[in-house]
Amino acid sequence: MTSALSSLAEAIDVARGILPDGRDIASLTPAELIALNDQIGRGKRLAESVQAMVASEIQRQSRPGLGPDSLAKIQGFRNPTQFIAATMGTTTGDAARLVKVGDATTPRTLLSGDKAPARHPHVGQGLSDGRIGAQAASAIIAMLGRVAIRAGAEKIEQAEKLLVEQAAGLPLDALSKLILRAQAWLDPDGVEPREADLAAETSLTIRRDRSGMIVINGKFDPVSGAPVVTAIEGMVTAKLRAQRDTGPGGARESLRATSARTDEPATPLLDETTEAERRTIPQMQADAFVSICEHALGCAENDLPLNGVTVVVRMTLDTLREGTGTAEIDGIDARISASAARKLASSASVIPCVLGGDSEILDWGRERRLYSKSQKLALGERDGGCVGCGLPPQFTKVHHIRWWMRDAGPTDLDNGVLLCESCHHRIHDNGWDIRVEGTGRQARVWLIPPAFVDPERTPRLGGRARYDFAA
Repeated sequence: MTSALSSLAEAIDVARGILPDGRDIASLTPAELIALNDQIGRGKRLAESVQAMVASEIQRQSRPGLGPDSLAKIQGFRNPTQFIAATMGTTTGDAARLVKVGDATTPRTLLSGDKAPARHPHVGQGLSDGRIGAQAASAIIAMLGRVAIRAGAEKIEQAEKLLVEQAAGLPLDALSKLILRAQAWLDPDGVEPREADLAAETSLTIRRDRSGMIVINGKFDPVSGAPVVTAIEGMVTAKLRAQRDTGPGGARESLRATSARTDEPATPLLDETTEAERRTIPQMQADAFVSICEHALGCAENDLPLNGVTVVVRMTLDTLREGTGTAEIDGIDARISASAARKLASSASVIPCVLGGDSEILDWGRERRLYSKSQKLALGERDGGCVGCGLPPQFTKVHHIRWWMRDAGPTDLDNGVLLCESCHHRIHDNGWDIRVEGTGRQARVWLIPPAFVDPERTPRLGGRARYDFAA
């Protein structure tokens, strides 16, 4: 507790030094603003660490056996979670989460009065160091608790340590993907039963509201939902790309579109839009769904704009042959069972990517400028998606690390990297460099910031190694 409070006080002092009383925040330089944001984030995480310890102790001093001497009841509250929620200005659910995090990460007092180690010391250390916050800690602890009996203590500790290391600096939505994959590694036999439960929840409801609109709500398990997601997102991506290529303002909504065809940065676009270009992403997804249904009914349009869009199921050779282990689908967070992977691999609309098997020649040198579909699939195995932000491969294009025209860079795998449009332009416009170490799927991609961002130009890990769980 003392260490965490001291670190919290230090973070506050540093923040006050950057923005002392009386200074306008608008006067901060970009470097000062970034430093202030870093210290506020660290302070928030350290405060949550202290909150969790305090909440755990309030729970202990308010346990039911104390009766009227319960700390919460003395303060006029029915239970400790209400007490904590009222004093901290949170919900009772948030208070309960803090209690669970505190209980799991602080040393325990046994009935004998002796002290026992914390159940999750690595999570506790990550909290007290300010590397992770209470929500990240809670998500990790909850998953480990679900599989603890089946996985065993050794694997639980290994996964806990790896998750805490990778969680630092990740947003919660990216961490949730890691946790799902860690759960599949810890409990591979539990993936198939969970699939059955999810499949039982698959549903699609269609109703008409009073205004005449047709309302469609659906839930799909990962296996059946993969082609739905891939087809709709592929059509939306194609539409966004067409807007960008053919009209001014077309790139405005391309937050999840693929990167530009060429390596050179695009010129700024005029602030002009057409009605079609003002459609939101949800509206464009609805358009895609309508197009698919019209196509199924035999409309005059013979082809859907799905060029280059493929459902990729990734598995090891042993998984394919023996039906053991798990597999993953590009763009879907949850892993699937071996039996589901083998069924999907036999589908004509799905490409099974078997790791360890033979592959075609994937280097082209200077004979062609654009990377082939097979090359992109191969890079997807190494990068896992956008090396900058982790978007799935279908939202990326292959970027030449050494530019095709400026540097005479070849169209080879070791000179290619997957980037979404946003990260593609960030790399170009702001002077970031990319370095690839190693070969094949185990290669690591490093993003090197420009000197004005980091004077030391310290490489930052990207790609699969940053966003995927690999025990």
